[in-house]
Amino acid sequence: MYRVANASEYLVITGIGISDIKIAKKAWVLPGQSCTLFDVSPVNYTFEVQAMSAEKLPFVLPAVFTIGPRLDDDDSLLRYAKLISPHDKLSNHVKDLVQGIIEGETRVLAASMTMEEIFKGTKDFKQEVFEKVQLELNQFGLLIYNANVKQLVDVPGHEYFSYLGQKTQMEAANQARIDVSEAKMKGEIGSKLREGQTLQNAAKIDAETKIISTQRQGEGKKAEITVKTEVKVFENQREAEVAEANADLAKKKAGWAKEAQVAEVEATKAVAIREAELQREVERMNALTRTEKLKAEFLSKASVEYDTKVQEANWELYKKQKAAEAILYEKEKEAEAQKAIAEASFYARQQVADGELYAKKKEAEGLIALGQAQGISLQTLLGSLGGNYTALRDYMMINSGMFQEIAKINAEAVHGLQPKISIWTNGSNGETADATNNAMKEVAGVYRMLPPLFKTVHEQTGMLPPAWMGSLTEDSSNS
Repeated sequence: MYRVANASEYLVITGIGISDIKIAKKAWVLPGQSCTLFDVSPVNYTFEVQAMSAEKLPFVLPAVFTIGPRLDDDDSLLRYAKLISPHDKLSNHVKDLVQGIIEGETRVLAASMTMEEIFKGTKDFKQEVFEKVQLELNQFGLLIYNANVKQLVDVPGHEYFSYLGQKTQMEAANQARIDVSEAKMKGEIGSKLREGQTLQNAAKIDAETKIISTQRQGEGKKAEITVKTEVKVFENQREAEVAEANADLAKKKAGWAKEAQVAEVEATKAVAIREAELQREVERMNALTRTEKLKAEFLSKASVEYDTKVQEANWELYKKQKAAEAILYEKEKEAEAQKAIAEASFYARQQVADGELYAKKKEAEGLIALGQAQGISLQTLLGSLGGNYTALRDYMMINSGMFQEIAKINAEAVHGLQPKISIWTNGSNGETADATNNAMKEVAGVYRMLPPLFKTVHEQTGMLPPAWMGSLTEDSSNS
């Protein structure tokens, strides 16, 4: 049978005479061979990938990928024919395969980037996703013909982008309100300034007749301004408390929304503070205008002399204040210098004390280690001697040279006394005995001297002679 594929199709032939598979657009299908058609036209896959940024913020990435087999590479076409062509390209098997690769690479890439980097660098993010997904699709012989990453979307319950948009809108609205307030301030200041100048020129004419009236009006205006100011301050305080309560509630509801809520509260506070500052500036200009008016009314004739005296008094007061401030500043600097010297001295002493304490600790640790080593050595010796305490004591006395030291001390004591010892014999045995018997008598005399010596050592030190030298008995002690 002679088979011909359509423009978007290929023939896959297997069987007798073909070692693996054969891909062609048209071919003879011989007996013992199998032929299958597969479509190579690309398909659109639409996904909504749920990922999480490096700050653990979840988001949804809608994406549309146009994917199909690679036609310019025979190896890729062979891989596609072996792995994908048995399945319908619109089946869940192929869709799940592509979706798994795209979701896996997108999540790995998103986890290494912050939300700000993803949001601002959407183009770079799209390019990296495209490259990493293409690397995985190469093993299936697939090619991404087009990839369209749509706008990032919030996960339900995590409205990061909506809050971010609200923050931007609030900042723009706050800036607009500030600009409007500044424009109003300039207009009101200019208007009040012109009105004040007009009132000042008119007041110069009828100042004498309206002094009392103006005084009462000024006091009333002052009281009214004071009350309005206090009411405004109270309202601002209440607004601040409400805003702070709202911020605390928002913190408890959602920790991740804390920054957005705080930014909103700060923006509200900034607007309120700016409005208060602008209102204060307007009130100050009003007060200055009224002050100038009162000056013109009250001091129409004596204003020059009065102003001169006031300026002189203020100048004297200013000089005295500056002199006092200079003296106070000098005293403060001296106190700070003394405090710094005292702190440096205290720190030096503290370092010395810490060094001594550290040395004492190390010395104590050394003594403890030495004691532990000696204890281990004694325990080892006692075990080697079978638990015989007497043998251990004798070994330590011999090893430390105690008997030599005792003999030396006794010898020095006897040497200090410078004794004179004379030996007398009756001659009865000496005349007939030979030299050998005399020598044995001397040795016997030495042995007779040992019991009293051991007795003396035992009485003075409480120590007994070693077992190999003999032991003290009641008879030997008496003798």
